[in-house]
Amino acid sequence: MAARTVFTLTSGRSGTRFLCDLLRRNARDCFVVHEPYLDRGNPTMFGLPIYDRQVGHIDAVRRLVRRKRERVERLRVGTYIETSHAFLKSYWDIAPSIFPDMRVLHLIRHPLHVARSEANRERLLQRLRLPFRRYRGRDGRRYFRWSLTGLEPIFSGFDAARTTLFQRYLLQWIEIENRAMQFLEHFHMDVACLTLFTPDDLNDPAAIGRVLEFLGLERSRDEIVVEGTRNRNPGRGTTVGEDEERECREVIDRLPPRYLAIFRRQPYAGQPWTGLLEK
Repeated sequence: MAARTVFTLTSGRSGTRFLCDLLRRNARDCFVVHEPYLDRGNPTMFGLPIYDRQVGHIDAVRRLVRRKRERVERLRVGTYIETSHAFLKSYWDIAPSIFPDMRVLHLIRHPLHVARSEANRERLLQRLRLPFRRYRGRDGRRYFRWSLTGLEPIFSGFDAARTTLFQRYLLQWIEIENRAMQFLEHFHMDVACLTLFTPDDLNDPAAIGRVLEFLGLERSRDEIVVEGTRNRNPGRGTTVGEDEERECREVIDRLPPRYLAIFRRQPYAGQPWTGLLEK
């Protein structure tokens, strides 16, 4: 019997590493991996697949997703869970045909906190000169491995030279959330999706209990344990203030309204930060 697969709809810096640890500690009979760099034969789907999906090399992406399925089949587990922000960047519209028995967890974090944390993380990795932080696209240009390419239409109305790194990641967050809604609507996945607002829900034992119930997983202990690795940026906290709100306003004022329409609906409507995303 094929394994049930679970992926995450989310941006980076939204709690996927912590969620992985929570599931490993509290669930039985499942295989949980976060960004499978050390899982041989299991493509991470970062880097070139993001570029290929954007420029239309869909067959190349599909081959990698099939390799992922083959790896899952070799595990011989009932449930395979991958907590990664690669799904909506490179293969969200390919996965349903390859993983038909799929469920998804939609992790949503305050957009300004995501953008600030993503910008801080990229600057850190550049300063440390992390190996393989960039890859070469088929156009010969170099791209940051864990982000969108900047070739996506949402970036077309912005001058890259004048757009701050924070603003670029805010645009990415908006694009990712639009893709999440497109995925749920196009593939009729609403009933197969559970939304979590981070960090609050990831620190709530009752919310984690709902995740296990939603995924049909048996608890490994009577009480939910809320412990795990919190993947914080060293040295600088994720602080958001007037500068970030001003830069956010500059983006929102120039962004076509179609990208903002989703934030008037659930699951976003009523969140304390949705006013930041209004014209």
